[in-house]
Amino acid sequence: MTIYHFVGIKGSGMSALAQILHDMDFEVQGSDVDKHFFTQIALEQSGIRILPFQKENIKPDMIVIAGNAFPDTHEEIEEANRLDIPVIRYHRFLGDFMQKFTSIAITGAHGKTSTTGLLAHVIRGAIPSAFLIGDGTGKGDKEAEYFVFEACEYRRHFLAYFPDYAIMTNIDFDHPDYFANIDDVFSAFQEMALQVKKGIFACGDDEQLQKIQAKVPVLFYGFGEENDFQARNLEKSTEGTTFDVFIRNEFYETFSIPTFGEHNVLNALAVIAVCQYEGINPEVVKQQLLSFQGVKRRFSEKKIDSQVLIDDYAHHPTEIRATIDAARQKYPEREIIAVFQPHTFTRTQTFLAEFAESLALADKVYLCEIFGSARENHGKMSINDLGDKIPDSEVINEEEITILNKHENGVIIFMGAGDIQKFQDAYEKQLQ
Repeated sequence: MTIYHFVGIKGSGMSALAQILHDMDFEVQGSDVDKHFFTQIALEQSGIRILPFQKENIKPDMIVIAGNAFPDTHEEIEEANRLDIPVIRYHRFLGDFMQKFTSIAITGAHGKTSTTGLLAHVIRGAIPSAFLIGDGTGKGDKEAEYFVFEACEYRRHFLAYFPDYAIMTNIDFDHPDYFANIDDVFSAFQEMALQVKKGIFACGDDEQLQKIQAKVPVLFYGFGEENDFQARNLEKSTEGTTFDVFIRNEFYETFSIPTFGEHNVLNALAVIAVCQYEGINPEVVKQQLLSFQGVKRRFSEKKIDSQVLIDDYAHHPTEIRATIDAARQKYPEREIIAVFQPHTFTRTQTFLAEFAESLALADKVYLCEIFGSARENHGKMSINDLGDKIPDSEVINEEEITILNKHENGVIIFMGAGDIQKFQDAYEKQLQ
């Protein structure tokens, strides 16, 4: 029996794909560095073997799936080449794998992971489906008809995919270490749009997406009047949000979601549009929207004593704004505290003013040292450059985290794409 061996199995996409193949009864194992990542928990629960990197892991009866982070000179990849066994890059493998299903790609600068999780949850309520989410979650099903997956624009990786449908949530300049500017980002999405086989669901409130050209129908969703699918009459409460959906100005149905902030209404609207187009019963869609538990690291809440701690992946000014907005809707009476760790020097430098502006929406801001990338040269940039632009903000380290104690009824949001979780862990330990 062929064994699929994953080089870098703890990567978020890689671990999700390994789980999918395992669920479909394939023999799966992988290797990675010895450091603990949250993605390995699900692998361990499934009984998938995780080995330390060494060329001895590679055997003649394998197919090697290689993570994008590892060069061709990696010892395991070199060994596979020496044994003349197939080495397939992650995104290439995924591109071939999805051809067996009705595939739905979710892409965009923000909201990909949440929308992928929500669509997978809703569709699975009606029809057997497999899914792959960028938070490291993957589920296979031998009966699967649909394959719902997150498709990332970084380094144009999503151009390996030719999906049946695509949801495009927005186009924003988020990876200044790779893209030159917003036009460069747009060109990547435009190229992706031409690869979609059946239809695109694009957020029509996004001015970049309004310009998308395709060979298939492009259906727009959003709050604006000119959208094909429009959300109207929003009722926001501390329990969630209820809204009416109109299709080409005709009332369709009323839906409720247990989440907060207008960005979550847009995510739900994209899901409702795909399901309506594919003929899925709206009653099933309503029930599934209400029972969605969320995805990892997106507004993940814990209550400890009188404080609420929220862990969120927000690492771009647009996302920070959305997360603070959601916290205000759910906790209108409470003080909102942002604890933010910028991710990469290039992103911090590029969006310095925008970061300051979005963080200032919180009542108090604490900043952690920039989480740099090995790929970048950070020059003279430091966290103080951001701190200087935010009135009353403070720079703190793990030892100083006890300062958060003074915000007695506070909602404390730990935000970032680096290792911001170690600050929350340190604070929780101190509380115990």
